[in-house]
Amino acid sequence: MIRVGNLDQSIDFYTKTIGLKLVRKIDYPHGKFTLAFLSIHESDEEPFLELTYNWGVDNYELGNSFGHIALGVDDIYAVCKEIKNKGGRITREPGPMKGSKSILAFVEDPDGYKIELLQR
Repeated sequence: MIRVGNLDQSIDFYTKTIGLKLVRKIDYPHGKFTLAFLSIHESDEEPFLELTYNWGVDNYELGNSFGHIALGVDDIYAVCKEIKNKGGRITREPGPMKGSKSILAFVEDPDGYKIELLQR
């Protein structure tokens, strides 16, 4: 779960730029927050990225305990090109991880969270 300052902007980024699917979105008026669940597939059985929007809070300090979200992709170069074409911010271009054969890249979401893309 990550807290976001603008839920619509974050859902737009994760669905249109990253390619996740919005599975469900639930308002909790008693607690003054909204939860949005996104997944690779439109299924309740998949792992989720949970976005929490606390009504009236438009930004957060990211802190130093959060590392990043990691997503496996089939063609990291094509995905990064598509993200760039959609206005997404690539903070590390695709390439091998130091001391490994793993190919990875990093993207930043609208709130500044890092997303690691890993070549499957």
